Amino acid sequence: NVEVIANNLANMNTTGYKVQRAEFQDLLYQDVERPGDTTSDANTVLPSGIQIGVGVRTAATYRVVGQGNLTSTDNPYDLAIQGQGFFHIQMPDGSDAYSRDGAFSLSPDGQIVTAKGYVVAPGISIPQAATSVSINAQGQVTANVAGSGPQTLGQIELARFPNEGGLEAKGDNLFVESPASGAALAGVPGSPGFGTLSQGFLETSNVNPVQE
Repeated sequence: NVEVIANNLANMNTTGYKVQRAEFQDLLYQDVERPGDTTSDANTVLPSGIQIGVGVRTAATYRVVGQGNLTSTDNPYDLAIQGQGFFHIQMPDGSDAYSRDGAFSLSPDGQIVTAKGYVVAPGISIPQAATSVSINAQGQVTANVAGSGPQTLGQIELARFPNEGGLEAKGDNLFVESPASGAALAGVPGSPGFGTLSQGFLETSNVNPVQE
């Protein structure tokens, strides 16, 4: 429990971090006198008996996926999700990962990528001649290109899971699908069941330091 709390406190300033909680279960019991054993020839019984527990075990460390606060930034490629959903990240080996961390920037090729350089699906490229980029609440990316006017560049989608607590954490603010999480369901931001996007904002962690 102390290790889980310490990890929560260490990630107070981690973008999009979701607080963890430790759950415990008791272990086996030694029956000195079992409840319900007879105590006399008149068939009187023990109302509670004597059971001695032999310890405790960690049952799970689940994530509380509540909304974090939004903080304003000066980066037009920073995105925050208000509501449910995860950004879809394309890993270098071709696999899929998911994240609430919207601290994005541009790659040398002009693609929107994470802080580690992983491509944000579906792989939207910003033209070099773009003078400004706009990402609306529904995830539509448009850019003003010198001499051409506004251009629609692509659509950022979000992913949801039946059991978000079942996602497997891989570090670097990334999660991967697991048998416990269920299959990813893609959708457009703002559609039923999916949150909306806020350009120029980041979601802070939902750690409450006083509670920890």
